[in-house]
Amino acid sequence: MMIPTAVDGFLMAQVYDPVPEAPPSSEKILQLVRYFSWFAILSGVTGIAYAGGKFAWEKWQGGPLASAKMVAGGMLGGLIATSAGAIMNALVG
Repeated sequence: MMIPTAVDGFLMAQVYDPVPEAPPSSEKILQLVRYFSWFAILSGVTGIAYAGGKFAWEKWQGGPLASAKMVAGGMLGGLIATSAGAIMNALVG
C-alpha cells in the first residue's frame, strides 16, 4: 500500500507501508517463546507462593517482615512477564 505524503499541499513522495509477515519456519521459534513464557509464569507463581509462606512464618514468629518485598517483586515481575507482548506491540507497532 503506497501512502502519499504531502507538505503544504504539495505531493512530496510516496512511502511504502510494509505489512509484518512471519519468516519461514518461525513456528519453532514461537513455540520456544511460548515455553519461556510458561516457565516465567510458573516461576512467578512459585516465587509468590514461597514468599507468601515466608511472610506468614515471619508474622507468626514475630520477626521483621522482610518477605513483603519478595511478594511485591514477584507480582511486578509476573505483570511485566505476562504483558511483554502488549508492551512490545505498543512500542514497535
